[in-house]
Amino acid sequence: MDRDLALSLVRVTEIAALLSARYMGRGDKEKADQAAVDGMRAAFDLVNTKGQVVIGEGELDEAPMLYIGEIIGKGMDVEADIAVDPLDGTSLVAKGLPNAISVIAMAPKGCLLNAPDTYMKKMAVGPRAKGKINIEASIEENIYNVAKALNKEISDLTVIIQDRERHDELIQEVRRIGARIKLFGEGDVAAAIATAFEDTGVDIMISIGGAPEGVIAASALKCMGGDFQGKLYPMSEAERERCYELGWTDERLEKILTIDDLAKGDDIFFAATGISDGELLKGVVYYGDKLAKTHSIVMRSKTGTIRFVEAHHRLDKKDILKDILKKHQ
Repeated sequence: MDRDLALSLVRVTEIAALLSARYMGRGDKEKADQAAVDGMRAAFDLVNTKGQVVIGEGELDEAPMLYIGEIIGKGMDVEADIAVDPLDGTSLVAKGLPNAISVIAMAPKGCLLNAPDTYMKKMAVGPRAKGKINIEASIEENIYNVAKALNKEISDLTVIIQDRERHDELIQEVRRIGARIKLFGEGDVAAAIATAFEDTGVDIMISIGGAPEGVIAASALKCMGGDFQGKLYPMSEAERERCYELGWTDERLEKILTIDDLAKGDDIFFAATGISDGELLKGVVYYGDKLAKTHSIVMRSKTGTIRFVEAHHRLDKKDILKDILKKHQ
């Protein structure tokens, strides 16, 4: 795929973030999410690559746009798989909390797993601990192996875990082992990416969260040379039936999904823009005179290039925003 695609994708996440951020702290996560979806969809009309959404907002009858199976972008033929999360952290934006981002991943056709909308057990690490995780091994073994790879004492290792009741036993086990814990509320894509940047202080993510977000996180870590493992974990009979509908058998549900299962090949693009301030990306800032600033990251696995992009926007000069802004005043 064309290397210029990277900057096209970051423009997509910028527009989604600019629109969604208008709902910061306003207590309406549905409108915040819809604004991000509207912005991302409109921006994709300008991307010069046609692709099919394999991870999106839902099925055709559940989402007005960016639904699974939708064809977006420009071009003669479908060339790419697209995974989107226009707003990762809807409640974070609604409550004015940190770490909400807009994300997108793209890869050649057939390279991104079409994961069912169910839960997934996840484990993520950065480049220095690549190959040292095993989602079926004990928590203690994984923590020990990651600490050894990073040349850290276990007491200096930080495990990031989503603050949910389903993780109570996991949290107690990590405390027993003696590692440090950092809890997060929403946004496990950002939490997984944090493991690949030493300045975040996060060493390993262990969590149970959405499978679609797992594909997006694996795409990002593939670009950064990190590692990710997952295993589908339907938590209800309805979720299990949904997996069956998408062709997943009981045997396949037991399979460990490696980073290469989730994001195949060596030409994956990933872009994210901060909506609210986070450890990795700053959030959208609105100035007077219709000016705004965004902070994004964009990367490509083929080259290993990681770019941070600080962009200043003249909102009154962006035709793509004018009609959508009227809807989201």
